[in-house]
Parts: sequence; C-alpha cells; structure tokens
Amino acid sequence: MTPFIEKEAVKADEGPSYPLYLPHFDASEKFPPIEILEFDDPGLRADPKLPHLLVPDVKRSDISPYIGTELRNIQLSQLSKEGLDEISLFIAQRKLVVLRDQDFKDISPERQIEIAGHFGAIHVHTTAPNIKGFPEFHVVYRDTEHDRFRDRGYTGGGRANQIGWHVDRSYEKQPPGVTLFWILEQPDLGGDTLFSSQVEAYNRLSPQFQKRLEGLRAVHSGVPQAERSRAQGRPMRREGIETEHPIVRQHPVTGEKALFVNPGFTKYIVGFRIEESELLLNFLYDHIAKGADFQVRVRYEPGTLVLFDQRVTVHSGIPDYSNNVRRHAVRLTPQAEVPIAA
Repeated sequence: MTPFIEKEAVKADEGPSYPLYLPHFDASEKFPPIEILEFDDPGLRADPKLPHLLVPDVKRSDISPYIGTELRNIQLSQLSKEGLDEISLFIAQRKLVVLRDQDFKDISPERQIEIAGHFGAIHVHTTAPNIKGFPEFHVVYRDTEHDRFRDRGYTGGGRANQIGWHVDRSYEKQPPGVTLFWILEQPDLGGDTLFSSQVEAYNRLSPQFQKRLEGLRAVHSGVPQAERSRAQGRPMRREGIETEHPIVRQHPVTGEKALFVNPGFTKYIVGFRIEESELLLNFLYDHIAKGADFQVRVRYEPGTLVLFDQRVTVHSGIPDYSNNVRRHAVRLTPQAEVPIAA
C-alpha cells in the first residue's frame, strides 16, 4: 500500500482552507515509551456553581437527558483558568459539551496546545498524522486522494457496518480524559459523530451483574494498530503496547461508575477462558451499540468544537459522506489518570 504522503492528500484543483493543518508524517520522529505522569484533575478545583462558565449570556441546550450539552455565546479561547476548571467539571457531569461558533480553529497552534494542556499532558499518537512541527496534533483527513476508511477495509467491499465504537488509545497506561475535537472543513451533509454515555450503560445493568463486573480487568492493545501502520509503510513514533484496565472504572470528580471496554482496543478479560471472555465482551459491546437512549449524534457546523470525557464515553465517526468532498478535523488528546477501579 502506498505510504501516506502529505502532498497526496490534497486535490490539485482546489486547496484546503487550513493548509497548516494538513496531515504530516516525519519519519525521524521517535518517542520513548510513555511514563506514568502525575495528573491533577482541573474539575476538582472548580466552583460547582460554574460562575465563570455559565454566565448570563450563555445559551445552554441539553442534547439528551444522559449525555451532551450545547453551549453558545461563549469562547473557549477566552475562558480564564477558573473558567477552564469549570468547563472540565461540566464536561465530567455532561460527558460531552458541544461549543458552537468558536474561534478556536483560527488561533495559533501554540495557543491551542496551551488551552488543551490545562486538561492534562497532551498525548502524542504512535502512528497518526500530525501537523508539521507540532506532534501533539492528531489530524483526521479524508478526500478523493486519501480515504482512511477505505484503507482500513470499512468501505468498498470490506465491512458492511462502518460504525466503530472506541475510546482513543485506551491501551495507554493513562488513557485520555477531556478531549478536544474541532472541524476545519466539513461536508454539507454527513460526517457526524456518535457518542455514548458509559455511565448510563453501566447503570442499566442489574445490580448483580454490576457486582460481577467490578473487579474484573481487561487487556487493551495498541499492537494491531501499530503493526497495521508499519505494514502500510508509515512511520512509527513508538512501539505498540498492551495494558490492563478495570472493566468498571470510577470518575475521580463525579464518583460515577462507568464501563471501560470498547471493541476498538479491548482484547480479552484477564483470567477468563477465550470463550468466556468473548461471550461477556460481546454482550457488553452489543449493549453499548444498542443503547440509542443513552447516545447522541453530533452534527458539525462551521466553528464547532467538541469536548468530551473519554473516561465515561465511547464514540464513533460516521463516514457516510462522499470522498469527493473534503473533511478535515483536528484532535488534541490530554491524558488523564491511571483508571481507578470501581
């Protein structure tokens, strides 16, 4: 397969609106294994009344009872440290916050990194494209020349169902917490994202079943992702790893319990036979996938910035749009704590 080359991502007849954020690989980029870092959740510092966030001019619209709130008339780029603490708490409570009409995409990469760094140390992805000079960015890009869904076998005769629920790099020792995702260019229709509350997914289970899950641990693996990248001739910043995490974790700010498994990276339950592990994990995956009453679908518009807490959510992109149009988005992914077992 042809390696991903920056020039090949752009149609010759029309350039991208944000060329600085074109997907870029530097074969010389190498990083050591990620060590355990101290994490101080900013939500723990927040005033629970949210006086710096929910000011009188802010328009709030909850998307669903269990997950998701849309805010307008507020700029993330202009929030004080107290305001950033408060939005961290608010995201923990609502799982997902959609900010509209943001100037975030037009501020400098340095300032974007500074704001995202308030929520934790920013992860550098093992294999994903970044932007030149800024390895912290994860670029999501699709057009005529580059179709990552086709490359992974999701389309064109591969998988029939293109939904892939996951937590970004849940295989790390400190998986992500508050995550920032924003759109630079978007199709007029399609390219939405699904989000699901894993707190509510856990709450729907019977008390006896919840009790059985607590104490179990599962292995999450980044090895297949890394090896796929290697096979495609793409640079590798570090080797893939496998890590054990609790199947039920507890949020350090809200105290809520949440399922922490996903079909993208969870491989097996520790101490179970293969058939037992597959049976239980497949039940949980099916439960998550069918839980439309604790899911939301976010549709993007110019200036949309999504912040979501990956400790208590899973998500999936929806590649339902033609690759004759460009979809260009960027993610910054701060790390959170080592998962706390419930």
